Amino acid sequence: MQTSFTPRQLAEPRIAEANQILRSCVHCGFCTATCPTYVLLGDELDSPRGRIYLIKEMLEEGRPAGPEEVKHIDRCLSCLACMTTCPSGVHYMHLIDEARAHVEATFERPFMDRLFRRILARVVPDARLFRLALSFARLGRPLAPLVRTIPGLRPAAAMLELAPRTVHRAASAARRGVHAAPGEKKGRVALLAGCVQDVLEPTINQATISVLNRLGYDVVLPSGMGCCGSATHHLGLEADARARARRNVDAWTAEIDGDGLDAIIINASGCGTTVKDYGHMLRFDAGYQEKAERVAGLARDITEFIDGRLPATIAAPRRLKVAYHSACSMQHGQKITRQPKALLTAAGLDVVDIPEGHLCCGSAGTYNMLQPDIAGRLKARKLANIATARPDVVATGNIGCITQLGRDAGVPVVHTIELIEWALGGPEPSAMRNRA
Repeated sequence: MQTSFTPRQLAEPRIAEANQILRSCVHCGFCTATCPTYVLLGDELDSPRGRIYLIKEMLEEGRPAGPEEVKHIDRCLSCLACMTTCPSGVHYMHLIDEARAHVEATFERPFMDRLFRRILARVVPDARLFRLALSFARLGRPLAPLVRTIPGLRPAAAMLELAPRTVHRAASAARRGVHAAPGEKKGRVALLAGCVQDVLEPTINQATISVLNRLGYDVVLPSGMGCCGSATHHLGLEADARARARRNVDAWTAEIDGDGLDAIIINASGCGTTVKDYGHMLRFDAGYQEKAERVAGLARDITEFIDGRLPATIAAPRRLKVAYHSACSMQHGQKITRQPKALLTAAGLDVVDIPEGHLCCGSAGTYNMLQPDIAGRLKARKLANIATARPDVVATGNIGCITQLGRDAGVPVVHTIELIEWALGGPEPSAMRNRA
């Protein structure tokens, strides 16, 4: 792709990076075949290639974002399927991140849109506020159909509909400090407890710590650690996202330089994609760039870390047909495709793929609240594909997908690590017990 940035524009490092990404695009259009919004809507501007053109013109002209650019940029799920498909290696993730930051810096959103985004940016990363918000949302769920009929309030209706029927108490697994392994020690790892996940499904962290302890690893949850920053990062609030990244880098660096860490374990693939990109997020921060790259280099998805470390005698109590749903942030963001299925198979479970597995389920962080219509259509498509596999249970590695699909899948939707813990002698996943 030819670009026409001026030398003065290219002197700005962010524009210079965007220029390199833009120039790597060869207009082939392979990305359109795997882009969920293009598959649904058929609009070139709702494909990666179309958004690339919009971003190019906006940045080249050095002008504020307009309603047309914002509409199509907002519709991007950041599923990154286009990056898996692209033969030219276009780093679309960094380009759309830059576009979102430009939108937030230059575009005045309508009041209600602005309000919902600010609420999400404040509440979602804070586990205490999020738990409180869910308690109120649970009471308001019966009003969701009425709220949905009011123009401008569709996001509020989506928030109410996604609220769980039960709000869990704060779990002991989220306790800061060291969760020591019994017996012989093989190593020491940190665990990102997360913000949303520890409120919605605390059993995921419990299972993760249990599995790591069984394998001989002490698990530390450092004080000072918090949200990874992905929620605000994908809302274009870069200053907030970088501040959260720096806080986590500080917390993990203290552990690395103290008693040491073999890895930083992440069990929500959306968070994993962000943490592994900390080096890029903080690339212009001289005080943090090197530390951020060090942290990113230690980040591992839980399935990535335990692959090859499980005992040969592992076996699930019952042989079940498991449909593996590969979250976009897992297969496209982190390029992890083999390990989760291999672990489930090693546990004696019959693993099957879901048709159209490359397409997003519509969760995508806060997307299912801010773009409920598109998210709903993607969810329905994913559920129909799951039904064709006729599984006993669905396994996945991302809390967003579990929340998006769990209520309507017709079978339990659980985290992969919960099934591994069950196969190692731990409790049956709660979603499976509750369906029994």
